[in-house]
Amino acid sequence: MPELSEAQVLDALRTVKDPERGDDIVSLGMISGLVVKGGNIGFSIEVDPKRGAALEPLRQAAERAVDALPGVTSVTAVLTAHRAAPQMPSRGAAQPGHGHSHGHAHGQGGAQQQSGGQKAAVPGVGAIVAVASGKGGVGKSTTSANLALGLAANGLRVGLLDADIYGPSMPRMMGISGKPNSRDGKTLEPMESYGVRVMSMGFLVAEDTPMIWRGPMVMSALQQMLRDVNWGDLDVLVVDMPPGTGDAQLTMAQNVPLAGAVIVSTPQDIALLDARKGLNMFRRVDVPVLGIVENMSYFCCPNCGHRSDIFSHGGARLEAEKLGIEFLGEVPLHMSIRETSDGGRPIVVSEPQGEHAKVYRAIAARVWEKLSGQGARRAAPKIVIE
Repeated sequence: MPELSEAQVLDALRTVKDPERGDDIVSLGMISGLVVKGGNIGFSIEVDPKRGAALEPLRQAAERAVDALPGVTSVTAVLTAHRAAPQMPSRGAAQPGHGHSHGHAHGQGGAQQQSGGQKAAVPGVGAIVAVASGKGGVGKSTTSANLALGLAANGLRVGLLDADIYGPSMPRMMGISGKPNSRDGKTLEPMESYGVRVMSMGFLVAEDTPMIWRGPMVMSALQQMLRDVNWGDLDVLVVDMPPGTGDAQLTMAQNVPLAGAVIVSTPQDIALLDARKGLNMFRRVDVPVLGIVENMSYFCCPNCGHRSDIFSHGGARLEAEKLGIEFLGEVPLHMSIRETSDGGRPIVVSEPQGEHAKVYRAIAARVWEKLSGQGARRAAPKIVIE
């Protein structure tokens, strides 16, 4: 059967009309972010935020229209809404969360919360850990993959969510090709590699496809990759965050019961400055920072063994001491770490008895010790605007 085209999907969506505006949702320009990956279809429906809750039937009708196409295995439609800039609340006021219908209607920063201020847990998932950095290029994704594999090597049931929407790297890094299946057409089954369950936007779009998405679309995609995936029973879900402190980070921190965050930095001052911003963001939204990892900490020449501190050394340890958080460990700049990650066999599984793998497993063990000593369920954070 020939692969579905975007034109076929749009033709199906033209049969769905906006009940108030009277025309179909394609002609009205309401469809954006259309992704066609084999039989897996995803798109956003942009709506007026005032109508968001009332248009859940429209979203469902759009899903049904596309699901009726031959060859479709799953359809994911999300409502996105653009809000006017809100008035800033006074000091000490909390920004309100926004209710969800069926977990799909997302406004700017909409939070899924249970009664009593508790963020809705992900069924079957014990603790969710964010791996973050204040800037790109510090080896955050390599750290995320090897941390997840280190936790698994230590006997835990582990999932890995690639939340870097704009630059998903886990399919390549974890050596996974193909696309996820859906048993019921609504919930995706995660891919699996080396005993770790993995979900990434990279499974649904081509590797060289640029992700040009607005903020609300990023939030919706993150929510669905987290909650519309059959993760099963996990001890830990490691989330590889995008670099920086933008929409994606705030979405995860506000809407997901994060058990903690691990900050990755290189030793030099400019990277530590950005790492401090990331750390302060998590503290601001009441997510505990489990510690700092110093990546590319030093370089040892493979020929002569001479050690060079290319990016300085020890800065992250000193920063951790200064900020009163734990220093989790230092990972050297080494060709084998880079090569194994690029080759889809991270160092923890390709050289499990090697010194570098032992470093990651030690970091993983300490992270799990800290998680075991605290509850994995946390109340919704309050954001204070000063």
